Amino acid sequence: MYNNDTICVQGGYTPGNGEPRQIPIVQSTTFKYATSEDMGKLFDLEASGYFYTRLQNPTNDTVAAKICELEGGTAAMLTSSGQAANFFAMFNLCSCGDHIVSSSSIYGGTFNLISVTMARMGIESTFVEPDCTAEELEAAFRPNTKCVFGETVANPALTVLDIEKFAAAAHRHGVPLIVDNTFPTPVNCRPIEWGADIVTHSTTKYMDGHGSCVGGAIVDGGKFDWMAHADKFPGLCTPDESYHGITYAEKFGQGGAFITKCTAQLMRDLGSIQAPQHAFLLNLGLESLHLRMARHCANAQALAEFLHDHPKVVSVRYCGLPDDPYHELAQKYMPNGSCGVVSFELDGGREAASRFMASLRLAAIETHVADARSCCLNPATSTHRQMTDEQLAAAGIPAGLVRLSCGIESAEDIIADVSQALDAI
Repeated sequence: MYNNDTICVQGGYTPGNGEPRQIPIVQSTTFKYATSEDMGKLFDLEASGYFYTRLQNPTNDTVAAKICELEGGTAAMLTSSGQAANFFAMFNLCSCGDHIVSSSSIYGGTFNLISVTMARMGIESTFVEPDCTAEELEAAFRPNTKCVFGETVANPALTVLDIEKFAAAAHRHGVPLIVDNTFPTPVNCRPIEWGADIVTHSTTKYMDGHGSCVGGAIVDGGKFDWMAHADKFPGLCTPDESYHGITYAEKFGQGGAFITKCTAQLMRDLGSIQAPQHAFLLNLGLESLHLRMARHCANAQALAEFLHDHPKVVSVRYCGLPDDPYHELAQKYMPNGSCGVVSFELDGGREAASRFMASLRLAAIETHVADARSCCLNPATSTHRQMTDEQLAAAGIPAGLVRLSCGIESAEDIIADVSQALDAI
């Protein structure tokens, strides 16, 4: 087993003699076979191989294998976006009449996915504060709860999920914990080691790191015993009549059932596949992930310390600060750093935030984070604008909050840019 630094560079792909050193881009929609019987074995999941890129592609599988190795999982798949990854991960377990428990402090798009879109599908949800008591968390569960969801470091509130607490509660009720690990990446945190069962990513963010392609990933930790809770998960534990009567948990075991079902059912029917070209670019980003994360975190720490005592800043949220309420949890789960995103509330609310952002010269206003280039936004008027003031307050996102994603430029230049923008308020 190699360290993650080495896996970032070489994981997932070992070329044979005379084969390409870089992963090949298999830019083909379909694959040729000599006989119908050969192809039939693939459709019956009796043999491994490829027949149509909507389901699987060699380039995608190679990159998924690297991410799986980085997270310490047993199986993984790529999706067209991080939203697709989160939807697939939850919908692979839930159907009409089921229930999800989720942290309230999550990305606004995911909050909307769970509370609105999945609700239209008959899937109900209960949101809890990430720092709720064990009793409050326990009270959120129902007999029809099928999974628990949270973000390692929430976007943009930067709360830190107590993974062990949420995992213990999920497992007491016989359901898996799904953790979106986009912000820390497996370089800084591996949620499976702390009890998470499924890990998701928006690979658009740090994994790509260069704003080149949208994508997502799902990793199965391979530790959840589906058959022990067969009554809760009939989709995994009873024959799938839409796929030759296969019982996924029996045929593929704990390590492969979840991803196989997600591919054979959801990717087949919904088609949110990542393009092979995008997977190739994603892999280029992964090769330097361990180096970039260190710089992102160092720059964010320096900026957070600068903002901490600035008179025009009401508060700073960055778990690397000793007085941050999530510092202790961050030291437990992410002792080497969390991410490059700093959130801070300006004195003066929305108006001050707008003036600040308009005055930036180096950091660009973008609906993006985790890029090699610094960027920022005011979530209340952009990514989270679909949320009410009450929902924003519950998610810890006041109107004057600015989310600044520190790139890998000079920390001195980032701080100088922020300083002159603050002077303009």
